[in-house]
Amino acid sequence: MVENKITTVRLTLDGNKFEILVKPDPALEYKLGKRTDLSGVLISDEIYSDANKGSRAASEKLAKYFKSTDPMEVARQIISKGDLSLTTDQRRKMVEEKKRQIIQYINKSFVDPKTHIPHPVMRIESAMSEVRLTVDPFKPAEDQAKNVVDALRRILPLKSENLLLTVTIPAQFSAQSYNLLKTTSNFKDEQWLADGSLRVILEINAGMRSSLLDRIGSVSKGTAQVMEE
Repeated sequence: MVENKITTVRLTLDGNKFEILVKPDPALEYKLGKRTDLSGVLISDEIYSDANKGSRAASEKLAKYFKSTDPMEVARQIISKGDLSLTTDQRRKMVEEKKRQIIQYINKSFVDPKTHIPHPVMRIESAMSEVRLTVDPFKPAEDQAKNVVDALRRILPLKSENLLLTVTIPAQFSAQSYNLLKTTSNFKDEQWLADGSLRVILEINAGMRSSLLDRIGSVSKGTAQVMEE
């Protein structure tokens, strides 16, 4: 294979390997949801069990695991669920971007317990370099932050900064919103009002504020009222 022109997406199901050959940058865009069609992504419509050897996957296995033998449908499932082999340059850029997101999350969510002021971004970045952490380019920054913070606390004092939010959601969106809020935050109080609307007081990590507000807005179609205590 030619570096930077062809790479592989691999998916293993019950020990059976399925591989497709793709163009690195378009494939990464598809994987990240930046494009929705496979045109310009696939090198070919072949589904392999071992692309390096040119071994094709058996049709009966495609039917069993993908409920289809259509190459485009199978390729769509493989690229969506499988592991994309990043080029060196892609991995470097993605790791740097993910590291930046983690640093921003820590800067917004944690403070120096002595001063109650967030550590500067450059100080957090320096501490991350010192503890030599591995950053997953695909895993969400918030999901990686706990392990990062645990490691940083050996050399950098960090205290979590929490927020209290009062959220009121109209009756027509209250049920689905309740399920979302219950699984993403800590309830301090909840009230079902006479008109069927829901009012809850939530305690959340400060770094979750933006993403949680986006999700509340989405599930309530922008009708929720949010007040910060």
